[in-house]
Amino acid sequence: MDKIDASADSAEGGNLERVVGTYLSEKARRALGEIGLSKSEIKAYVALVSSGSLSAADISRLSGLPHKKIYEVLAGLEKKGWIESDRSRPTKFYPKSPATALETSKMDAENRLIQNQADVLNELLPIFEKRAESERPEIWIVRGEATILSKVKETVLGCERELMLAIPVVASRFTGLIAPFLATLHEKGVKIKVMTDESTSQDSLGATGRWAEVRARQLQFGGGVIADARNVVLLLGEEPGGSGLAIWADHVGLAKLAKDYFEYLWNESKPFPQR
Repeated sequence: MDKIDASADSAEGGNLERVVGTYLSEKARRALGEIGLSKSEIKAYVALVSSGSLSAADISRLSGLPHKKIYEVLAGLEKKGWIESDRSRPTKFYPKSPATALETSKMDAENRLIQNQADVLNELLPIFEKRAESERPEIWIVRGEATILSKVKETVLGCERELMLAIPVVASRFTGLIAPFLATLHEKGVKIKVMTDESTSQDSLGATGRWAEVRARQLQFGGGVIADARNVVLLLGEEPGGSGLAIWADHVGLAKLAKDYFEYLWNESKPFPQR
C-alpha cells in the first residue's frame, strides 16, 4: 500500500496532519483506475477525502503532484463528478461522497455505452448481416423439443400460400401448437393440408378439420411442415440421448422434394373421418 505524500509546514497545518498516515490499498487504487480515474486524480481525490476541503496548493503538497499539473487534475475530477469547488479566493475544492461519485460515474458509463453501442451497431451490424446472409447454411440441424417446436411455429406463421403438415401419431403434440394458427392462415387464404396416421384420435386433432383438409394413412412414420414449397421442417425422431431431432431448410431443391413426396403420400391417403 502507498502512503500519501504530505508536508506539514503549510498554513493549513491542522488539516495536513490529518492526511499524514492515510493509506489506500492497491486493490482500491486499481478499482478507481478501472472506473476511470487517473493515478494523479486518485491521489488528489484521496487527499481531499482525508481533509474535507483544500486549496489547489495544499492538494499539491498533500498528494505530491506538481503545482503546474494540479489544476488540470482537479478540472478532470470536477468534470467526472468526484469533486466540486467554490468561488472563494483562493478557490477551495471539496470531495463528493464516494457513493455519489461512483453513481455519477456509473450513469456516465451507461450513457457512453448506449451511445457507443448505437455507433457500433449502425456501422457494423449491416456489414455482419450481409456477410452472415451470404455464408448462412441452407440446411440446419435442430435439436431439442422446445427448439423444434419454436422452428415449427415460425415456419407455420411465415406461410403465405400453401401449408402442408404431416403429423404421425408420435408427433401429435405438434398439433396443439399449430392448431391455434390455422384459423388465421385460413382467413388469409392459405390452403392447408394435414396428413396424419389412421390411429390418430379425433380429439388430438381438435378443430383442425375446420380450417384444413385432413387425410389419413394406414401407417405414417415421418412428419414435418412444408410452407410455400420454400421452407421445410422434417421431424427425424429422437437421438440416442432422448433429445428431439429435426432438419430445417429453405433450400428450394429439398423443399420441392419434400413437397413432391408429401403429395405422393397424400394422393394415396383417405379423408380423415370427421365427427
